[in-house]
Amino acid sequence: MSDAKARKKLIEVALPLEKINAESAREKEPFTRNHPRSLHIWWARRPLATARAVVFAQLVDDPSERYEEFREIAAERGHGDPDDSAEQMVVAERQRLFDILERLVVWENIGDEALYAEARAEILRSTDNNPPAILDPFAGGGTIPIEAQRLGLEAHASDLNPVAVLINKALIEIPPKFASREPVFPGAVAQRNAWPKTTGLAEDVRRYGAWMRNEVESQIGHLFPKVKVPGGAATAIAWIWARTVTCPNPDCGVNVPLVRSWWLSTKKNKEAFVIPSVVDSSVRYEVHHGRQQVPKGTDIGTVGRTGAVCISCGTGIALDTIREQSRSVGLGSDLVAVVAEGDRSRVYVSPSDVDARAADVPRPDDLPVGKLPDQALGFRVQAYGVTEWPELFTARQLVTLTTYSEFVTQVRDRVRADAAAAGLPNGEALESGGQGAQAYADAVATYLGIAVSRYADMYNSYTSWNSTNENIRALFSRQSIPMVWDFPEANPFGSISLAGPIAAVAASIESVNPVAGFATQADAAVREYGPDVLISTDPPYYDNIGYSDLSDFFYVW
Repeated sequence: MSDAKARKKLIEVALPLEKINAESAREKEPFTRNHPRSLHIWWARRPLATARAVVFAQLVDDPSERYEEFREIAAERGHGDPDDSAEQMVVAERQRLFDILERLVVWENIGDEALYAEARAEILRSTDNNPPAILDPFAGGGTIPIEAQRLGLEAHASDLNPVAVLINKALIEIPPKFASREPVFPGAVAQRNAWPKTTGLAEDVRRYGAWMRNEVESQIGHLFPKVKVPGGAATAIAWIWARTVTCPNPDCGVNVPLVRSWWLSTKKNKEAFVIPSVVDSSVRYEVHHGRQQVPKGTDIGTVGRTGAVCISCGTGIALDTIREQSRSVGLGSDLVAVVAEGDRSRVYVSPSDVDARAADVPRPDDLPVGKLPDQALGFRVQAYGVTEWPELFTARQLVTLTTYSEFVTQVRDRVRADAAAAGLPNGEALESGGQGAQAYADAVATYLGIAVSRYADMYNSYTSWNSTNENIRALFSRQSIPMVWDFPEANPFGSISLAGPIAAVAASIESVNPVAGFATQADAAVREYGPDVLISTDPPYYDNIGYSDLSDFFYVW
């Protein structure tokens, strides 16, 4: 390996940057399926295409290292000047490697076994058939270790952040332990003839996840009743809420809805918006459709950067007043609209007292414990008296998430029993290196716990309703926790349910190459670095992103 390390590598000379950059940018588009980023949110992930190209190019020799070999070939052939011929052969060989790279960075080619065999052969040749393990000591979302594995290399990842470590374990360490294993969910194995790579594990995540979702719905589904729509009843997609503040005008006292925009849908021919009215000192909300006679102020709502305006008396309410009331007695909330499932479209209806009362449930006792930082980059909610993580959720959301968390434990017990019935010895737990029934149960439970954690990103009271696409904009669409005035509360048993994260987690498992991988929690400044690993990393960015504070949102669950 010492000679291989000393040789000049492709990355030191040239790369097809235009293609790498284009594919790295395209990777962020919604079309990308089965992407490892689907497992769980992590901020500022590096594109996989870039990491794939870098790992390949830092291991493969630049053809200039073979100059003398090419010169001898040219001299033997006797065609012209051997030096000129050697230079031409170097250029041609470099272009051949570029061709491999340009095909490697295309996401749709990750299943092309012939291409990856070609790439691995180049790595083996340049490392004297003894390629190093790849280590990223700032692993974060796992981009570099994932791509090292995809290229057939042993991958090592470490990070200080426990959420990052779990993500890396789920992507590079756990899948190889259970590769080529059939699913254990009763009846699942009969669905296909073979279960290559991690397809069996992914299938169990899907099936036990569906079982868990059904069990939770049978237990708490009554908290999310159907809503009345023209022609009958329909399953709710989301309930749209607005926080309220008491008007400081002593002659008014109305609970003022704080709304950034009254629009529910701005799609052409599907426009829907809310018109509020004050009746007997209380605010009522009606959903209207079409662009005819759209009232003034529909676009801007009642609240902005400097404060709000009372919809009853017109009194201005300073932002400091809203903050003070929020800290002292808390803000109220009004249900302003309901989004329901229609015939291939959304249906928007006015809220009813039944809809509002259904959400009036007590908070569960067993809540995650944890305080928000007093100050943190991108955090704004502390100024409004939000000091603990559970305060970012409605009571009904807390009931749902805690119930799911409890069922993850039940899933573990069921998987262990089914795995034992399928012939797996019980063995040690996953964290102790086991690969039997106990460890397999731990693995499936880990993935379902990750799915619940991932769902929390879109299932909290600081999401927002996207009136253009008619869907929920998740909390961490940016690296911050800003104050949100009006928010959608998704129906966990409707179209925006845990089924989506479960499917995404299972797909991400299938997207990795199950070569040996190891993830540990370690400080890069003091951890040991063995002589047989190659460090490939994207170091942290000082304090541009508050990874630690942001990830605590998930850690407490």
